[in-house]
Amino acid sequence: MIKKTINFDAPEVYHLYFGNEMGSPGTIITFFPWANSRKGRIGGGQVGITSYAVPTGTLPFWAKRLEQFAISYEKSVRFGETSLQFEDRDGLKLEIVEREDGPLSQWSFGGVPADKAIKGFAGAVLYSTAPDKTGELLVQVMGLQKVGQEGAYARFKSSGNLGNIVDINVTPMPYGAGGAGTVHHIAWRAKDDAEHALWRSHIENSGFHPTPIVDRQYFNAIYFREEGGILFEIATDPPGFARDEQPEALGEKLMLPEWFEEHRSQIVSNLPPIEVRVLEADHS
Repeated sequence: MIKKTINFDAPEVYHLYFGNEMGSPGTIITFFPWANSRKGRIGGGQVGITSYAVPTGTLPFWAKRLEQFAISYEKSVRFGETSLQFEDRDGLKLEIVEREDGPLSQWSFGGVPADKAIKGFAGAVLYSTAPDKTGELLVQVMGLQKVGQEGAYARFKSSGNLGNIVDINVTPMPYGAGGAGTVHHIAWRAKDDAEHALWRSHIENSGFHPTPIVDRQYFNAIYFREEGGILFEIATDPPGFARDEQPEALGEKLMLPEWFEEHRSQIVSNLPPIEVRVLEADHS
C-alpha cells in the first residue's frame, strides 16, 4: 500500500493505492473499500480480468501460495501463455502470468521474496459490448498494434514493459453492472502535463468526449468512455506519490488534500482502522 487517502467526493471512504515500492506507472491499482456496498456484475463495458506480471519461472511459487491461503484457482492458456486465474473475496477477477519484460521488484514482504514478487500489471482483459469499435479505438486512437486473434480474444500491444498487453473479446458481451467486485476504469499514462494536454485534444478530435483535466493530487487525469462502454482514464506520471511523503514512508499515514486538513479529526473518526501486517499463514 503506497498511498492512504480518501475519496475526495466521499471523504468517509478510503482511497487506497497499491503498487511497487515507488508507485511507478504500470503498477498501480486503487480501491474504494465501502462496507456493505452493492454487489456488481462483471460484463460488457468493464475490465473483465486484471492481469499481473511475475518473473519467469515463478508460477509454481504463486500456485503454491494461493493453495497455502486456500484460494481456488484455474490454469488458463491464452496466446500461448499460462496464467493462474482466481477471484478476490468480492468476486474481482485476477490472473497471474509470467513475463520477461519489466524490472524485478526491489521490495519483499511476508512470504514473498523480491525475486518472485509481482512486477506490476501484465495488462488487462477488456469486456466490450462492441469489440470491433474497441479494437478500432485501441489501434487508430490509442496507438496499440493488433498482434493476434485466438479463440474468444484478440490481442493488442503497446510500447512499454509493464501493462502493455490488452486482450478484448471478439464477440459482443452484454453490459455488466458496477459495484463491489468490478473494475471502474482502466488508466493509461502520459509522461507529463504537455503530453496529457495533447492526448486530450487528440481524444476529442477523434470524436470522443473527454472530461476537463482533473487534479488528483498525485497525477492529473482525464476520462472518456469508448464505444464498447469501457471507461478510460489518461493520467500523468508527475507529480507522483512522493510529493507529500518520503519514498520510504509511502502509505504509512493518512494523507489529505489541504482543503480537508481542518476536518482531519472528524474524517479519521469515520474511517475504520487499517493495519498492514504479515498474514498468519506466513508465520507458520
